[in-house]
Order: sequence, then C-alpha cells, then structure tokens
Amino acid sequence: MTEALLRVSALSVRSGETALVNGIDVEIGAGERIGLIGESGSGKSLTSLAITALLPDGLRASGSVRLTGVETVGADEQTLRPLRGPIAGIVFQEPLTALDPLMRVGKQIAEPIRRHLGLRGDELARAVADALAEVRLDEARLARAYPHELSGGQRQRVAIAIALAARPRLLIADEPTTALDVTVQSEVLDLIDRLVTERHMGLLFVSHDLAVVSRMTDRVLVLQHGDVVEEGPVRDILRAPQHPYTAQLVAHARVLDAALDGSHPSGTGNAR
Repeated sequence: MTEALLRVSALSVRSGETALVNGIDVEIGAGERIGLIGESGSGKSLTSLAITALLPDGLRASGSVRLTGVETVGADEQTLRPLRGPIAGIVFQEPLTALDPLMRVGKQIAEPIRRHLGLRGDELARAVADALAEVRLDEARLARAYPHELSGGQRQRVAIAIALAARPRLLIADEPTTALDVTVQSEVLDLIDRLVTERHMGLLFVSHDLAVVSRMTDRVLVLQHGDVVEEGPVRDILRAPQHPYTAQLVAHARVLDAALDGSHPSGTGNAR
C-alpha cells in the first residue's frame, strides 16, 4: 500500500492548558484536494502551521503528523529540513510579510532550488527563470525586483513560485487570495489549480470562503473553535450541510452569489 503524502491523526494544538485545535484527522494522497474551512480563529491556519512544524513560540502540537511516513510532531530541524520544500510547500496568506523585504525576488526563488535541488550557476538561473515563467511572471523584469515593488497579485505569484520551487509533492495553500481583489483572486486560483493538476500534487487548501473551497477541492473539513464539526465531499456539503455552523457558511456563500448575480469568479457554481 502506498504511503499517503500527508497523514494527520489526533492533531491538537495547545497554548498552555488552552486547546486551540482539537484532534484533527486528515489524509491526503497524490492528486487529492482537501479543503479546510472556518471563520477567523477556528484553528485552520494553526493546523497548517502544525503540519509543517512552524507553530509560533508558546504553542505546542500533539498527536501525529506524517509527511510521506516521516513524523514531524516533535521532530528536530535535521529531520524537518528535507521535508519542507521537496515534500511539502506552503503558500502563506500574506505574501508581503512572508517574503523577505531585503532580498530580490529572484534570489528568494533561487534559495530552495539551490538548497534542495543542488543547482548552481547557469542551471540555477534557468531554473529561476522557469519558475517565474510557470507562474506567468516576466523573469527579465521581476527577478531583480524587491517585494514592495510588486503588486499584490505579483507577490502572491512569487510566493507560489517559491513554494513550488523544490518540486513538492504536497501544496498547502493558507488563505492565498484573502487580500486580493476578485479579478486577481480568480487568476491566482486558476494558477494554483493548473499547477496542482499538471504536477499531480496533493492539495490542502485553507480558507474562510466556502465558495473558493468548493472551486478548488473535492472534500472539505469544517472547523469551528478548533473542532471538525463536519466533513465530506464538497458537493454534498454544499447541497445538504448537516451541522448548523456549516449551514450558515453555505447560506452566506449563496447570499454572496445572489448579490453578485452569479458573476463571482469563485462562485459555488464552479464546484469541482
């Protein structure tokens, strides 16, 4: 039996005695797309950070997280370093803070390629150019730019390029379109959709927006106050939510769609 890319069992996150995430179970294989949805404070971003062992100081994870069979909960940096990048890439929700403001874009993309793929010189330069081209950015103009010189959509594309630079098998996208207008949001979602499909990656897509999750994923876990209150195929969740909280999310998405007269680029009509 092939080992799952990601297998999470009874994952909890605590701050002292306070539980922020309670017993998450999820499994993702190659080509599978799982959504994690909930309002602000529901624990969805903490879950994605716990999976990659990037929790802020003061927070502690328990349970089990295995990336291609390797346990990450309690693991040291020597164990984690080869997993972040080649196995799991992560796109953070605010690229302006995730990107290094003092480093040119090309060098930031080059770093994981050099570290994990071992490329140098002309090969490294070509790989950076290819990474920028893959996210539809002009290498000649943008490789020497700093993050503050780019638009929000360009910064998010750079963040995606960095996350994918080491050719990961799993992509974790944590609210990747939150700060973008609807037109740019649609372009970024199209980009992630295309790259995940072309590379046959697993996808964990984290969002507060059920309409977006319905577009990008096949199954969804609904988080409320750190607990999974409902999970299942996204179409079933949209058509017949079983939990009152999920029903509220679905009703909100339908009201938004109606207000926009079906023109929202990430509307529920695009469910996979």
